[in-house]
Amino acid sequence: MSDQQKELRGSPPNYEALRLMAAGTLGAALLGLSSLTFAGTVIFLILAAPFLVVFSPILVPAAMILVLSTAGFLFSGGSGIGGLAAILWLYRKVRGQLPYAADQLDFARMRIASKAWDMKERAKEGGQYVQNKAQGNTEA
Repeated sequence: MSDQQKELRGSPPNYEALRLMAAGTLGAALLGLSSLTFAGTVIFLILAAPFLVVFSPILVPAAMILVLSTAGFLFSGGSGIGGLAAILWLYRKVRGQLPYAADQLDFARMRIASKAWDMKERAKEGGQYVQNKAQGNTEA
C-alpha cells in the first residue's frame, strides 16, 4: 500500500461535493416550484381580473376593513407582549434576578453615555474655537 492510499484511508471523508450537489438539486427544485407558482398566479390573475373589476365596490372596502382590523390585532398583540416582557424584566430586576450579562450591558451603556458626553464637550470646544477664530479674523 502506498503512502497516499494510507493517508486517504486515515483522513475523514470530504462531503463537500455531495453538499454541493444536494444544494444544487434543492435550488433547482425550488426554482422550478417558484416558476410554476408564478405562472399559476399570473393565470389566476388573468382569469380573476374581470370578477375583481365587477365586484370592486364590495371588495375594496372589505379588504380595507380586513387589513385595518388585522393590523390592529397585530399591534395590540405586539404591544401586549412588549408590555409583559417589560413587566417581567422589571420584576426580575427588583427581585435581583438580573438577566444574563446585565452588568455587562449596564457597563456598555455607561461607557457609551460617557463617550457621547465627551463628544458633546469636544463639539462645544470646537465650536467655541471656530467662533473665536472667526472673531479674530474679523477684528484683524
